[in-house]
Amino acid sequence: MAKRFFGTDGIRGRVGQSPITPDFAVKLGFATGKVLATQPGDRVVIGKDTRRSGYMLESALEAGLAAAGVDVYLLGDMPTPGVAYMTRAIRAKAGIVISASHNPHYDNGIKFFSETGHKLSDDIELAIEAQLEQPMDMPPAEQLGSAIRVDDAAGRYVEFCKASLPAFSNLRGLKLVVDCANGATHVVAPHVFQELGAQVTVIGHEPDGLNINKNVGSTAPEVLQKTVLEQQADVGIALDGDGDRVIMVDAQGQLVDGDGILYILAKESQRNGKLGKGGVVGTLMSNLGLELALQSANIPFARAKVGDRYVMGMLHDKNWYIGGEASGHIIWLNSTTTGDGIVAALQVLNIMQREQKSLRTLLAGMEKCPQVLINVPLAGQLSEPQWEAINQATEQAEQALAEQGRVLIRPSGTEPLIRVMVEARDAEQAQHHAAQLARFIETL
Repeated sequence: MAKRFFGTDGIRGRVGQSPITPDFAVKLGFATGKVLATQPGDRVVIGKDTRRSGYMLESALEAGLAAAGVDVYLLGDMPTPGVAYMTRAIRAKAGIVISASHNPHYDNGIKFFSETGHKLSDDIELAIEAQLEQPMDMPPAEQLGSAIRVDDAAGRYVEFCKASLPAFSNLRGLKLVVDCANGATHVVAPHVFQELGAQVTVIGHEPDGLNINKNVGSTAPEVLQKTVLEQQADVGIALDGDGDRVIMVDAQGQLVDGDGILYILAKESQRNGKLGKGGVVGTLMSNLGLELALQSANIPFARAKVGDRYVMGMLHDKNWYIGGEASGHIIWLNSTTTGDGIVAALQVLNIMQREQKSLRTLLAGMEKCPQVLINVPLAGQLSEPQWEAINQATEQAEQALAEQGRVLIRPSGTEPLIRVMVEARDAEQAQHHAAQLARFIETL
């Protein structure tokens, strides 16, 4: 059965347009409570990023959950991985994150974690959608849920992040610039790095409800690159609006994306004997250079569909613990149950400290292939004949590239876009074929 509301990562859309409305959020909260709560006193935690619309959705979800007899624990501004952690720590039945991640402030979303801190299964999402069709039959007043504000949530998550490093590890001597994207990490991220001993300059830490991800964060790292050079810092760290992604910047101002971070983590795990027979899970968008570098190091590599839930699924299937996306969504199952930008950055910084090597030096052995990504806006759903035409054009481009590149065309899971990606050893070829395919799709 197809889902009506849940996408690849929860429910997302434009604020004020269905389904991101207060009336829908009340019903969603009620449906979630009815499906996941099994006895009186069951708990659900709610965290949010800094979007102004988050207050509205938080209140609506709280009302729906309480109407279903569920106790609601309100975390306030909290990164997505922090909600996953607090769901486990509070022994809640579920965790809810109000965030549209790296999208602008006028978008928002509602994401869910199970009691184990993992994304909900397809079956549970379908059950919640089915419950949405049922009337909101409330229990007696004495059985309604209550709401509790968790005042120490930020501090508890700070300690969780620090505990992802070996005991007595520290970041003394490192000079960092941390970009919080005016988002959910604006409180916790500076504390984590400062308490571990780093000298920290913070940018993107003054949210006003409307400036989340605006010219800052992992999707707009230009200011971070400039600040790293101005401050003569060792590393820049760019988080996204909800803190589940990270992009890094080396001392020369060069970007290190998720592919580079995966390479560093995998090589270090191999070096210290912890990788075993395991490997790395990337996605269809992972750079060919990562695959070739891991291949040279005899580290297995597998590609999942784009989306952290697919990366996580493949990690579980293979019993591996390192996976992620080029966008900076890094899953490090030694410490977390979901992508965590702060934890991923800490692992890289700890390797720099232990090896006494720069970020650029740790990347030696990996050379990225030129990759061109073009987003083509969609006016509506493409028909089957249109997709057939796109597939034919894709095959022609792949034949022209032969063994020197690859092509990937896919619809975005979060926006009305077709993503055209062409990767080749030759940059001009990558640009030519990507532009040609994008123009072709625009004519359909």
